Amino acid sequence: MGKHVVVIGGGIIGLCSAYYLVKAGHKVTVLDQSEMNEGASYVNAGYLTPSHIISLAAPGVMAKGLKWMFNSSSPFYLKPRLDLNFLSWAWHFNRSATHAKVARAIPQIAEINLLSKALYLDLKSGGDLGDFQLETGGLLMYFKTEKAAREEREVLEQALALGLDGVELTDAELKEMQPGLNPDISGAFHYRCDAHSTPNQLMTQLKNYLSAQGAILRPNTQVTGFEWNGNKVTAVKLEKENLAADEFVLTAGTWTGILSKILGYPLSLAAGKGYRINVERPTQVRMPALLMEAKVAVTPMEGFTRFAGTMELSGINHSIRKNRVAAIAKAAQSYYTDLSFETQELENAACGLRPVSPDGLPYIGRLGHWKNVNVGAGHAMMGWSLGPITGKLIEELVNGAKTSLDLSPFQPLRKFN
Repeated sequence: MGKHVVVIGGGIIGLCSAYYLVKAGHKVTVLDQSEMNEGASYVNAGYLTPSHIISLAAPGVMAKGLKWMFNSSSPFYLKPRLDLNFLSWAWHFNRSATHAKVARAIPQIAEINLLSKALYLDLKSGGDLGDFQLETGGLLMYFKTEKAAREEREVLEQALALGLDGVELTDAELKEMQPGLNPDISGAFHYRCDAHSTPNQLMTQLKNYLSAQGAILRPNTQVTGFEWNGNKVTAVKLEKENLAADEFVLTAGTWTGILSKILGYPLSLAAGKGYRINVERPTQVRMPALLMEAKVAVTPMEGFTRFAGTMELSGINHSIRKNRVAAIAKAAQSYYTDLSFETQELENAACGLRPVSPDGLPYIGRLGHWKNVNVGAGHAMMGWSLGPITGKLIEELVNGAKTSLDLSPFQPLRKFN
C-alpha cells in the first residue's frame, strides 16, 4: 500500500517528484506558497545541458562578483549587504571554488545530467504528459573573443573525454546553422548532447497529469512549521490546519533552507535571481544559444523566443531591475543583426529565484537524522535540466530503493571546507 507523501514546493523539482511518486503508487499532496504559475521553473531558458559540466562555484567567480558589485547591470551581481546567512554562504562558496573541487565534480555533474536527459526523453515518448516541445538539436555557444574560445575549448576537451558530443564549428557551418549573426562573432561551439524545451508548457502538462491521477495540488498554501515524534516528522503546520503524512519532501527552491532550519538543519542557499524577456514576434533565431561573453541564453520556444540571463544575488525578492532587463536586450542585439525589442516586451520581463548551494551542486537526500524527510533543492542554474532525475531519486528514497546514482556528492549535510 502506498504512503501519503507531502511535497513542499511546486516547481519543476517538486512536480517531477510528485510525478514519480504517483507512478510508484503513492498518495501525493503538493503544497506551494504561490499560484504555481511563476518563478524560476517558468522563466528559465528551458535547457537540458549535459555539456554544462563546470560547477557554478568555479575559481574566479567570486572575485568577478566582487569586481562587479557596484555595477547592477553586470551579468553576475552581488548586492552589497550585511546579512550573516549570505556572508556565510559566500564564505563557503569561495572555499568551494577551487580547481580540485571543480574537477572532482565534473563527472558527477555529467552523470546526473545525462540520466535526467534520458528521463526527459522517456517522458516525451511515454505518453503520460501528452505532447510537449523537446528539441534535441543541441546548443550553440557563440564567442567573440579568443579568451572565451580558449576557455571553452578546455571545457569541450573535458566533455569529449566523458563521452559527450560536441564540436567547434567552422564559419560556414555556423552561418548555415544560424544566419543573421553579427560579423564580430568569431565562432561557436555546438554541443550536440544538449536539448531544449518550453518550460511553462511542460509545467502545465505535469500539473494536469497529477490532478488527473488524484494528486492534490494546493497553491497559495504556506507551511509554517512541522510536528514530529522522535526522529519522524508527523505533520506540516499550515495556517489553518495540520496536515499529517508518512513522508515529506522539501523542494521549495530558495525557501528550502528556511524550512530545513525549522527541522534543525539550516541548509545554506542563496537566491540567484534570473530574468527573462519573451518576444512573441518572429525572430531570426533558429538554434538555442548561449552568448558567452554576455552570459545570455537565447531559446526558440513554442510560440516565442526567450532571452534569459543574469545571476543576481540580492536576497529573496522579486524586484525587477530595469537596467538588468535592458542589459539582456542590449547584449542579445549585439549578437544578432536584425533583432529588436519593443517597449512592452521589456516591460513584461519576469524573474525567478534559483536556489544556489555553496558548491553549485544540488542537495539530494535524506535530511539529517529525520527518517522521513527528503530534500531536492540547490540546483542553481541546472534546476530545469535536473528536474526528472531529482524527482526519480526522491521516489527511490521514499521507497527505500537503491538510487539511480551515488548520492554522496549531493548529501544535504555535506561539508564545504
